[in-house]
Amino acid sequence: MIDPIVRFERIGKTYDGATRVVDDLRLHIERGEFLTLLGPSGSGKTTTLMMLAGFEAPTEGEIFLDGKPLAHLPPFKRQIGMVFQNYALFPHMTVAENIAFPLSVRGTTREEIASRVARVLDMVQLSGLDRRRPAQLSGGQQQRVAVARALVFEPALVLMDEPLGALDKQLREQMQLEIRRLHQRLGVTMVYVTHDQHEALTMSDRIAVFHRGRVQQLDVPEAIYERPANAFVARFIGENNRYDGRLEAMDGGLCTVRIAPDVCIEGVPASALAPGSAVTVSLRPERVQIGPAGHTIDRIAGRHLTGTLREVIYLGDHVRARVALAGIDDLTVKRPIDETHRLPSIGAAVDLTWMPEHCRTFAQEL
Repeated sequence: MIDPIVRFERIGKTYDGATRVVDDLRLHIERGEFLTLLGPSGSGKTTTLMMLAGFEAPTEGEIFLDGKPLAHLPPFKRQIGMVFQNYALFPHMTVAENIAFPLSVRGTTREEIASRVARVLDMVQLSGLDRRRPAQLSGGQQQRVAVARALVFEPALVLMDEPLGALDKQLREQMQLEIRRLHQRLGVTMVYVTHDQHEALTMSDRIAVFHRGRVQQLDVPEAIYERPANAFVARFIGENNRYDGRLEAMDGGLCTVRIAPDVCIEGVPASALAPGSAVTVSLRPERVQIGPAGHTIDRIAGRHLTGTLREVIYLGDHVRARVALAGIDDLTVKRPIDETHRLPSIGAAVDLTWMPEHCRTFAQEL
């Protein structure tokens, strides 16, 4: 990375002197990228965003914006656009007045304000609603006003703190795509906070997965999903069949894990692991092939299990099958809806197979 727009250099944050909400954060944000800070509640992602915005101060370390330290710069002088979770619109102002507010406090001329407000209203598809007040708008329209207000003074950086959390599922998914398209059209750097993994995978150029105040993995969405760096990322992102066991052997980049006295699974280690160590294997439900027992599916040791089909749930675009296995927990399989006719009947014996590269092996979480 040659010229990051933001640098977090060894940032720490504690409120009580003991618990580290953010711990030794070293994060560079590329100019023009859409970076999502993803993690569960209390993981440090929102605190990180608030420190960048200037609403929280780091306990230690330094944050740089365009190469300049931010420590003594108040929020209104950082030239950063902000979209809050509750939108924070002024109820007594019209849409146009809300959007114009950042320009008014900066002393922009009336003519320039009118021109810029009209431009961003068109950008967020709210032309003609400039005289309405927030209470007269839908949730999605209010969210667009908040985005327009963050963009109207043409900041180099826009921060968004779970701005879609109050919307229903269909509207939230629509707005995800609209924000993504807006980012691609404008080229502005966006930093987005969410706990919704689907949202992060849909919108981001890169994702930083937070846990216990640290970034567990920073990568493109495909790598985060397909090649999680540790057991936490695998558990938090997507759905998994997870089994604890002991690493028995390593051979040619593959490992064999014993998860029950008579059951071994073959997979790929996500990091350096020693034989005999306690590990967790993770297998995505959509990566598992299912067929009648004794079918033509390859029955390679370590990549094959036999069980009993206990349940099939129809979910529109796919089905979820639950398979009971001897000696270990049930395994979930997800298959496209057009494969439903291939599933045996409930109670039938089935074979399960997978490619070893789709079975990730991690050191067990402490």
